[in-house]
Amino acid sequence: MIDLRPGGVADLMLIDGIMSAAFEPRYGEAWTRNQCLGIMAMPGVWLTIAMLDGVPAGFAMSRIVADEAELLLLATLPTMRRRGVAAALLRSVVADSSAAGAITLHLEVREGNEAIKLYNRTGFVKVGERRNYYRGVGGQAYNAFTYSRDLR
Repeated sequence: MIDLRPGGVADLMLIDGIMSAAFEPRYGEAWTRNQCLGIMAMPGVWLTIAMLDGVPAGFAMSRIVADEAELLLLATLPTMRRRGVAAALLRSVVADSSAAGAITLHLEVREGNEAIKLYNRTGFVKVGERRNYYRGVGGQAYNAFTYSRDLR
């Protein structure tokens, strides 16, 4: 069973561990603990932790500014994938964003990331591309796609 709970600064070690396991280092997608701490201190930012059968399985970090929300990070432990964790987190972000007054939800994802399938299935539309946005190990560059979903 997937349970979702609000997260906070006390969960930084937890999300750091999930990011380390979930994000392949060669793509340069994971944030540092200081980056997470800095963004979490900003108004309108919230963290959602997913537990699967009582075990931490993933998280989503989002923010809202005016009437636009952004999914900043979404990660699921590799051992917990294909069990609905990411979909549950995404549904929660959509609902929370809408409840907070957002009319659009944005996200960014690395080209080739399997999460694109989930975003396409859940009403997100590709609206842009940032060439060579992510810098991985050895300086390798990867494109980022931007997606949006109308929440009205």
